[in-house]
Amino acid sequence: MPSLKITVIGTGYLGATHAAAMAELGFEVLGLDIAEEKIDLLRAGRAPMYEPGLEDLLRRHVSGIEGSTGRLRFTTSYPEAAEFGDVHFICVTTPQKAGEYACDMSYVDAAVASLAPHLSRPALVVGKSTVPVGSAARLGQVIAGLAPAGPDVELAWNPEFLREGFAVQDTLRPDRIVAGVTSERAEGLLREVYATPIAEGSPFLATDLPTAELVKTAANAFLSTKISFINAMAEICEAADGDVVRLAEALGYDDRIGHKFLRAGIGFGGGCLPKDIRAFMARAGELGVDQALTFLREVDSINMRRRAHMIELTREALGGSVLGRRIAILGATFKPDSDDVRDSPALNVAGQLHLQGAQVTVYDPKGTDNARAVFPTLRYADTALAAAVGADAVLHLTEWREFGELDPAALGEVVTERRILDGRNTLDPAVWRKAGWTYRAMGRPTA
Repeated sequence: MPSLKITVIGTGYLGATHAAAMAELGFEVLGLDIAEEKIDLLRAGRAPMYEPGLEDLLRRHVSGIEGSTGRLRFTTSYPEAAEFGDVHFICVTTPQKAGEYACDMSYVDAAVASLAPHLSRPALVVGKSTVPVGSAARLGQVIAGLAPAGPDVELAWNPEFLREGFAVQDTLRPDRIVAGVTSERAEGLLREVYATPIAEGSPFLATDLPTAELVKTAANAFLSTKISFINAMAEICEAADGDVVRLAEALGYDDRIGHKFLRAGIGFGGGCLPKDIRAFMARAGELGVDQALTFLREVDSINMRRRAHMIELTREALGGSVLGRRIAILGATFKPDSDDVRDSPALNVAGQLHLQGAQVTVYDPKGTDNARAVFPTLRYADTALAAAVGADAVLHLTEWREFGELDPAALGEVVTERRILDGRNTLDPAVWRKAGWTYRAMGRPTA
């Protein structure tokens, strides 16, 4: 068993996954959170969110569960975490500030301020949260001023690249490991932490602190730009009677471009891409290089326009008004294989249609509880079939596999009108038309 002991501070989506994965790699791990209800869930081997494979991993390692390795424990005590750990991962949230583009660093600052005064022996504090460039240097100074062990406590930055729905495999077999470090000792410790994935072929890149901070935000900015590019092409296709799906297919065969993230639809959402590109713009402004990222404003604008286009498409399909019409929404989460509804385009469209007078019923395989907490006034169903009962239109807004496997004929038996609008361009128009449906998709006016 590895000799290093690891703590993970913050046990939300990132932290719970990281803690479980570190235990899977053989380390003794202590997870910390100030939310006792979250800690109680984790101690029972239950994840505070839906993520495929995570609960299996927790039950395999959480102490006190029959048959587990016992390598993973949880606490609410910073002194206990400081005493336990050699390497402390900061995995707390960095949301968008209310009313601003900038990143809210209060949770990261609080975690560092709570941990550092208890660090009385050599340790490495490793940031994994997505932060504005320059944060690591500032936090390093905070730790130097607060930690009793002084220079024996170092700070490194190791950004996360998790995809919701694939987080477990992304942690255990990452496509790259980026380590922002200021010493050979810090780099050596992180190489020890990630020895197994490195041995299995994951590239390890040692950089300075600012570059490590920039990798995550730059990657998210690039992906956002690619998604908004194809959505801009969808707007052109709408006006010119083109087919954005065929256009994307043709573009994707160019190996300089590739097929990934070229699916036009209602745009991106979630807890990362939207707030990260806005925080990136805000930080560029603070650094005096705001012009370098002005294109991201248009990327954000195109993305938000997609939701309005979906609502307009629905209104057109229903004769000019949604007032009093029954609409079934398939999907509430921002992406499949997740229960995350943060800044979800699907839920936003559902809410806007409801506000315009439609009778909206939503079905999502995993996100209903979270959706209900955000939009309690919407109706929710337990199955796609139940959501579609009496519907004048069905909107496909999250590309769950279950929706791709729906039987159009069976669904057609319960609706008032066989009318489907595909907001994700993943359904087969021929299959639905054969079952008597009117099919309409974004960026495909003639498909």
